Amino acid sequence: MLSDILLLRGLMKSNKELLGQRIKEIRKKKGLSQEKLAELAQIEPTSLSNIENGYNYPSFKTLDKLLEILKIDYLEVFNFEHHNAPDDLIAEIVRLLKENPDKLQDFYKIICALTT
Repeated sequence: MLSDILLLRGLMKSNKELLGQRIKEIRKKKGLSQEKLAELAQIEPTSLSNIENGYNYPSFKTLDKLLEILKIDYLEVFNFEHHNAPDDLIAEIVRLLKENPDKLQDFYKIICALTT
């Protein structure tokens, strides 16, 4: 129920967005530009951009190529709970607040509701 409300309000990411964010995060960690990864995966840079921004799912063929290039497995790319350390969670919350200043009031209300 809460996850549905958060998703509708734009405060929680869909699985498509989480997958794209995870691919982007790993790509950056590996020091690859979006253009280089797209070239290596033999896809258009705009296709990779759409995947990373959560607009499109990659095909299985594309996902296999991306995982091979990034030298990761399916478990790692679908591990959306990798930010479990308190400092990581705080950093992620701060990032989300900075990226979504118009949602600050909603964040505050949710935190207050969860802590009372």
